[in-house]
Amino acid sequence: MAGYEQPTPIQQAAIPLVLHGRDVLGCAQTGTGKTAAFALPILTHLLRDDGRARGKQRRNGLRALVLAPTRELAAQIGDNFGAYARGSDLRHLVVFGGVGKEPQIRALRRGVDVLIATPGRLLDLMSVGAVSLRNVQHVVLDEADRMLDMGFIHDIKRVMADVPDRRQTLLFSATIPPEIEQLAAQFLYKPQRVAVDPVSSTCEPIEQSVYFVEQPRKTDLLVEILKGRGIDRAIIFTRTKHGANRLARKLTKRDIPAEAIHGDKSQGARERTLAGLRSGDVRVVVATDLASRGLDVKGLSHVVNFDLPNEPESYVHRIGRTGRAGESGIAVSLCSETERPYLQDIEKLTKRRLVRRSAAELGLDLEAGAASEARVPAKPKPAPASPEPAKSSERARRVGRRARGAGRSTGAATPEARRHRARKRPKTKQPSPS
Repeated sequence: MAGYEQPTPIQQAAIPLVLHGRDVLGCAQTGTGKTAAFALPILTHLLRDDGRARGKQRRNGLRALVLAPTRELAAQIGDNFGAYARGSDLRHLVVFGGVGKEPQIRALRRGVDVLIATPGRLLDLMSVGAVSLRNVQHVVLDEADRMLDMGFIHDIKRVMADVPDRRQTLLFSATIPPEIEQLAAQFLYKPQRVAVDPVSSTCEPIEQSVYFVEQPRKTDLLVEILKGRGIDRAIIFTRTKHGANRLARKLTKRDIPAEAIHGDKSQGARERTLAGLRSGDVRVVVATDLASRGLDVKGLSHVVNFDLPNEPESYVHRIGRTGRAGESGIAVSLCSETERPYLQDIEKLTKRRLVRRSAAELGLDLEAGAASEARVPAKPKPAPASPEPAKSSERARRVGRRARGAGRSTGAATPEARRHRARKRPKTKQPSPS
């Protein structure tokens, strides 16, 4: 149905555990088949219910809840559930913010078995009584580390407080920092750990390289790269929304049509851009880290880090947009002199040295600094020693004399001058009130 022939490592490890009803704490990055690892066994559980029980659940509420941090990831998970459940009468619904609530409320009233939601919109729907979680049997917290980064921890706790204690909980995260450990301890019951392809590793099919280039010349280098052969579709990552808009305009002016995608874009605009990228109508998309997780574009040939991320984990998520499901891909990074520490952090995390490339290969002279990778920024000069007390006091007296002289010549009101003028100024008789 979905064209799978062999399970991925995360699917091999997680599916049997989920089928046996165990809680699972999974560490896996995007692009490893993680969605199928929880969706397929959950659907199996739901299909095993007899028709009468399933009908009762539809009248009284949903049975499986998946929480995701972003609209894009929620929509992608929904697409996968739709593909996996095709041919059955199971219903799923995706809800997120940025669009009207009324269509979502009407769909919930018709009944759903699986709800995929972002935390904020789910709480909105719960607050108006549009959805009840009292019959939920399976809960998935996907990209949990991302949800914590985005400040959803309190929303998650409020949602989980309404879910029955007797449930199966699956938590997936690209990293397992202490905060995720605490979350798992709070919501999971004796979880089985599954760690496959942790965030510090990057997919082998992805060819990774870096160019050293002065910041003002990055656009020139990027244009030459995008004009090269073999670039079918590409995502260019910038650090800011303003930077994404500006770079997309610059590329378009230089005959490389590009569209920007970030959090300030409307949901409709984001969906149209992604649809164009998937269909091939859009060749280049400039994005912020909003698109670094949960974005699945089949056949994406290149990822370019126009700005290196200041968090090395973001680099792994960014380049994971290409080379998915075993396909090959190319990731290129542009590194200015000030970004070299970020590059060091990336290579330390991934335990992999990026291939060094020169802009001269493209016929350009754009090297950052002296193009010496070993170049170390100059240390700041030490501050001069404090002057001797005698010299310091003498200097203060000279400054005071100059200031008083300036006050006399310019009329500046130093305290001494004001007192002197006040003593000499004749008193004026005030007119009597009329």
